[in-house]
Amino acid sequence: MTTNEKYRSFDAANYVADTEDAVSLLQVALEDSVDDPGAMPAALGILARSGNMSELARRVGMSRDGLYRALSAEGNPTWSTILRVTQALDLHLEVRPGTQSA
Repeated sequence: MTTNEKYRSFDAANYVADTEDAVSLLQVALEDSVDDPGAMPAALGILARSGNMSELARRVGMSRDGLYRALSAEGNPTWSTILRVTQALDLHLEVRPGTQSA
């Protein structure tokens, strides 16, 4: 039996429902960035696509296309871009002491 079902490509941006989801995604990306430096920009790209990319780009001070490129898999955003995007999303990166003894 043959079916004519069509599937949409998976995009994690379609599943970010609230700030709690965004925070969880960024926490995992920070952990993964030890082995994958592209994890944080990729996660920010997901968050950017989950909302209004044009409005986010305006708040960051970049063009929509420039922001999309910077946060794409081929992008290489500066640290200041990463910080501006997190601030524009009303999220803040935080450093805390680890659980290991010094």
